[in-house]
Amino acid sequence: MLTVPRTALVAGADPDCASLLERLVRNAPGGLRLALTGEAAAFTLAGTWRSDGRWQVVPAGQSLRYAAIAALGLLRLGEQEQRTVLGGENGRDLVGRLAKRLDTMTSLADVALVCWAAAEAGHSELPHALARLAQLDGYGGPVEVVTAAWAVSALVAARPHADVERRLARARQRLLAARDVLYPHVTGGAAWYRAHLGSFADQIYPVQALARLHASADDPEALAAAGSVAAAVCAAQGEAGQWWWHYDARTGAVVEGYPVYSVHQHAMAPMALLDLADAGGECHLANICRGLRWLSQRPETTEDLVLDQPPVTWRKVARADHGKLVRGVRSSATRLKPGLRLRVLDRLFPPGPVDHECR
Repeated sequence: MLTVPRTALVAGADPDCASLLERLVRNAPGGLRLALTGEAAAFTLAGTWRSDGRWQVVPAGQSLRYAAIAALGLLRLGEQEQRTVLGGENGRDLVGRLAKRLDTMTSLADVALVCWAAAEAGHSELPHALARLAQLDGYGGPVEVVTAAWAVSALVAARPHADVERRLARARQRLLAARDVLYPHVTGGAAWYRAHLGSFADQIYPVQALARLHASADDPEALAAAGSVAAAVCAAQGEAGQWWWHYDARTGAVVEGYPVYSVHQHAMAPMALLDLADAGGECHLANICRGLRWLSQRPETTEDLVLDQPPVTWRKVARADHGKLVRGVRSSATRLKPGLRLRVLDRLFPPGPVDHECR
């Protein structure tokens, strides 16, 4: 179990990470101020290079999902910081605004996140959110693994406020049953050429959900599953700390590493792995620190990924194959022959291009 604040734990383990963590934490509220406009969050902050030689970012699109994720983060800030970010409102106000749109939401993933945020906030709209979650989630057909994980996390968060045990038991079983060595993208099957594939998100959100499940009420099976998945993705981590993108759920092998997403490096991996440690599982602190260091020391590009003005972190480093050719070829090849890498693709399409947006 962790006994010190998470940023202090990581900074203490690796002094090189201390200044990077300080920048990321300092910049996060400013980035949210840019993104949280209108009734939801911007889908993306698109970067453009100005004539004076500086970057600017422009909000584009809207995402209820990103607004709910932002609310979960904002609830961890002090009241005044929340109001500064939200222009006078606080995190509970944002949750309330999202809850007013529940009846028109058709995405199970979006509703699960709003439900999770309402539970974390202890919001009066939690019963409404739980009812909408029940309407959309029949537990029968296939769902994306990330969605299944968010449903578990939402119901775990709601445990202190409502009787969710029967629904949580079904959500738990669905998530546990979907795992092979690692998780595929969908519970219950997908197109033949990618049925074996699971993304990094498909691994890390179940780790978080199952760890929180065990922490909320003793569940050794859930903790063991979370620990197994975490150990596999940590074993596959790149030499420079890259959290790779696509895995073969049958074997745990990396199918295609790129793009490498910044949010995996500084947010999702540390978040889930530290939740695992909080629940009594292994603390993969060296892997967390190695992943963070990739943001400032990476072999793919010399371009800065973390900016202070504007306060954004660029989204990813990818290959120069705009049609996602490498991903498609390796997906089909490994479906037919697990472990087939076709390494010539690495020479033909080397990684390097930076995606100048922030979500």
